[in-house]
Amino acid sequence: MRLSLRRADRGPDTSDVVPDPDGPARVGTRTKDLTKRLKPGDVAVIDHADIDRVAAEALVAAAPSAVLNAAPSTTGRYPNAGPDILLQAGIVLVDGIGPEIMAVTDGAPVHIDGSSVRVDGTTYDAGTRQTPETVAVAMAEAREGLSDEIERFAENTLSYLRKERELLLDGVGVPDVRTVFEGRHVLIVVRGYHYREDLAMLRPYIAENRPVLVGVDGGADAILDAGLRPDMIVGDMDSVTDKALACGAEIVVHAYRDGNAPGLERVRALGVEPVLFPATGTSEDIAMLLADDKDAELIVAVGTHATLVEFLDKGRAGMASTFLTRLRVGGKLVDAKGVSRLYRTRISNLQLTLLSAAGVAAVAAALWSTSAGQTAFGLVGAQIDDIVSWIGGLFGG
Repeated sequence: MRLSLRRADRGPDTSDVVPDPDGPARVGTRTKDLTKRLKPGDVAVIDHADIDRVAAEALVAAAPSAVLNAAPSTTGRYPNAGPDILLQAGIVLVDGIGPEIMAVTDGAPVHIDGSSVRVDGTTYDAGTRQTPETVAVAMAEAREGLSDEIERFAENTLSYLRKERELLLDGVGVPDVRTVFEGRHVLIVVRGYHYREDLAMLRPYIAENRPVLVGVDGGADAILDAGLRPDMIVGDMDSVTDKALACGAEIVVHAYRDGNAPGLERVRALGVEPVLFPATGTSEDIAMLLADDKDAELIVAVGTHATLVEFLDKGRAGMASTFLTRLRVGGKLVDAKGVSRLYRTRISNLQLTLLSAAGVAAVAAALWSTSAGQTAFGLVGAQIDDIVSWIGGLFGG
């Protein structure tokens, strides 16, 4: 059976540049959940408009042979980086196929021929086979529409500020926790942009300053993977493992303003009684607000959003809370990349003294092993004896 769908403007056929892949279909409505069960060579079937950097990098790490997207990978809302990241990794991207592709059977064999996709005898040919050229054109068009998106963002920001004015301005609603933040550095880890690289670069900083380690959902697993243990885990608990939740860290469950907390029962089922933090913003935002309210000296962010495109990756609602939270936290907040570039391990006076003593000892040992050195030590020893005798005679009268 051949299912003919509405054709899209496909752009150049790249089948002569990148081989047409075959592989089993792996279907997932949430990209971040799908990447956990993808294996190299699988064909990822997703429904993800505006593929963001985090999702694309997670897909690349899973190494599928192709990504089939029911939605447009770039809608024109903003210049998202995801499609280009997939293509640079050599992953075939066919998008705009339509919602019908999400009904394919998980594990069914997939064959891609140019922009056409065949699964179990059914052909889907409405998609666009993306190329570097088509992605470049889409990015240029998306950049032209940024002003409209920023205007909508400003409207959403005002709406969020009205809802969370007391929390943002006065800290009303921040719960009490047992973790001590006052006067300490806090490292907040989100499993987002380049979090692995940032954590690796910050190891000297972590070893010397011993900051409070806060994992936001899956960021707690990132801390554990780095050989460290989180002091606190904040989030709605949808992407953190049971291992992390049971590691002994204090758990703060992000709840909706109406008190509904989807992750609460999961945490309690593990025998852990969490702290609830009702707020409208994102989990990484409430982690920052919590650290700031508890008088942390410095907040270092790993894997969080910093640039305009990264804000837009979160969607307008996420952008508003993230933007206003950073205004609230102010000068305490430092991006991990800035810390790793500016940070230099400081050497204490004791370390310098011990290092100097070790050098002197090494030179003395080398001299003692020679006859000339032994003679020199004898002369120095005789001089020291004469000085001691002179001082003794002087004070002995």
